[in-house]
Amino acid sequence: MNGRRFLSIGECMVELSQAGDGLLRKGFAGDTFNTAWYARACLGPDWSVDYFTALGDDAMSDEMAAFIAGAGIGTNLIRRIKGKTPGLYMINLKNGERSFSYWRDSSAARSLAADPDHLREAVESADLVYFSGITLAILPQEDAATLLSEIRRAKAAGKLVVFDPNIRPRLWSSYDVMHTTISEGARSSVLVMPSFDDEAAHFGDDSIEATIHRYRALGALNIVVKNGADGVNLNFGGEETFVPAEKVKKVVDTTSAGDSFNGAFLARYLESQDAPAAARFAAGVAARVVSEHGALVAREKLGLSDR
Repeated sequence: MNGRRFLSIGECMVELSQAGDGLLRKGFAGDTFNTAWYARACLGPDWSVDYFTALGDDAMSDEMAAFIAGAGIGTNLIRRIKGKTPGLYMINLKNGERSFSYWRDSSAARSLAADPDHLREAVESADLVYFSGITLAILPQEDAATLLSEIRRAKAAGKLVVFDPNIRPRLWSSYDVMHTTISEGARSSVLVMPSFDDEAAHFGDDSIEATIHRYRALGALNIVVKNGADGVNLNFGGEETFVPAEKVKKVVDTTSAGDSFNGAFLARYLESQDAPAAARFAAGVAARVVSEHGALVAREKLGLSDR
C-alpha cells in the first residue's frame, strides 16, 4: 500500500470558543477536516492524507494552511483565491449547552470546486475520496454538480468513495434541494456513513433498518449508521453487524464525535478490510474524543499504540 492517498474534501473554518473573562480562543475545525485529522492520527506511514479546499490570500488563510500542514496533512492541493478569506464560527455556551453562530457566506471554500481541472487532478490522485453533505451544501449548485460528477468518475474507476450526509438544513436553500443532493451524494459513493438522528429528523426514517435500506437502494454498497451511545450498525455487502458504543465515564464535549469515528474507522478499515473490527476501534477513539474538550484531540490522548 506504499504511497496511497486519503483525500478529504470540504471546508475548514476559524473556530472561536469561550476562554473565560469575555475572551475568545481561536482554533481551526470543520467536519471533513476533523475526519482527516483523525485519519492521519490513526493511519500508518504508508498512507498520506491530503485536504482539498480553497483558502484566501490573507494572513488567517496562511495560518490555517500552516496548521493543517503541521498536523501532517497535505496542503498542496488547496486552492488559494485572491481577496477571499476562510469562514468563521463562534461557539456559544449557555447552561452547558452549545450553540453556534456562523460567518461563511463569502468563505473561499465555497469556490473549492470552481476549477474542474484542478478538482479532477486531485480526485484522480487519490485512492480514497471522502466528502460530506456540508461539502455539497456550501457550494453553488453548479459546482456541487461538478463535484458529484468527479465523485462518480472516481467510483467508476474503483476508488473507495466515502460520504457522510452530515445533514444541516440551515445550509440548504430548500428541503427538496437538500434531499435530492444528499441522495445524489450517496448514489455516487461506495460507503455511506450517516448519523441516525439526522436521518430520522430530516428523511423521516423510523428505524436504522429504514436508513440502511434507503441508502442501499440508492446504490451504496456499504453503510455504517452511527447512533451515538446506542452503537453502530453496519451493512457491508448485505451482511449486517452491530457494534456497541464504548462506555464513557463522563462526556465532556461531543464536538467531533462522529467525525473522529469516521476518521478512525476508515483508517483501520483501509489497513484491515475488517469493518466490524474497524468500528470497534473507532468506537474507542470516539469515546476518548468526547472525554476531552474541543474538536481536535491530540494523538497522545487517543490511546493509540505507536505505529
